[in-house]
Amino acid sequence: MHAEAASVYAPLEDRPVKKTICLFDVDNTLTPARRAVSPQIIQLLSALRHKCAIGFVGGSDLVKQQEQLGTPSISVTSLFDFCFAENGLTAYRLGEQLTSHSFVGWLGEEKYKELVNFCLRYLSEIECPVKRGTFIEFRNGMINISPIGRNASVQERNDYEKYDKQHQIRAKFVEALKEKFGSFGLTYSIGGQISFDVFPIGWNKTYCLQHLKTEKSLSGVDYSTIHFFGDKTYKGGNDYEIYEDERTIGHSVDNPEDTMRQLKELFDI
Repeated sequence: MHAEAASVYAPLEDRPVKKTICLFDVDNTLTPARRAVSPQIIQLLSALRHKCAIGFVGGSDLVKQQEQLGTPSISVTSLFDFCFAENGLTAYRLGEQLTSHSFVGWLGEEKYKELVNFCLRYLSEIECPVKRGTFIEFRNGMINISPIGRNASVQERNDYEKYDKQHQIRAKFVEALKEKFGSFGLTYSIGGQISFDVFPIGWNKTYCLQHLKTEKSLSGVDYSTIHFFGDKTYKGGNDYEIYEDERTIGHSVDNPEDTMRQLKELFDI
């Protein structure tokens, strides 16, 4: 199914549904959280790609998106027209990488160390049912912080998500960071089951839209209709800003099955 989805498509300017692109969050929109995409989703995306441009925008790095959406022999960058990892800080267009930017380069090493040291102290004092490994993950465009640790198993992630909803561990952590580092120009976005992202103001998922704006100079396509599908569309969720942005048409979904249902209704596929 992946091989079929990576087949030849018409140039962007020749897709039947003109000036239109569909952008997708990854976790709980195209895949279960941190798990692999289903053949049914891949087949549906392939059918959609024959009608209009498609892309994903996620907070994780491209390695994780490759694990979830691609295969060992098929690159995720061949399955989508646009791949926006780390909210678009790492971006690919038709398999070719675009210019990227660095969180540390923007913030500066001294401020970055101050931020990380505070987080490590805070993490050491958090009470969780279990703790695993990789509590702070360094990415090109952000850092990802997980009170339980990103090495948690699927069951541990599910259990922590319930615990976090009850005790608001991540929300309280974010408030502490806002109070301590209010002058740093940072924003915080809770996403997935176990973590939250820290990045410069404006480097949320709307960051990827600037890449679409430049498409007119490349292929002549002016994407005036940008559909976005995501599950964390509430205020404070990592899909909120792009879902609410005036440049997009936002679609809130519950899970990959709901994404499929909405796509079939919207595009008759």
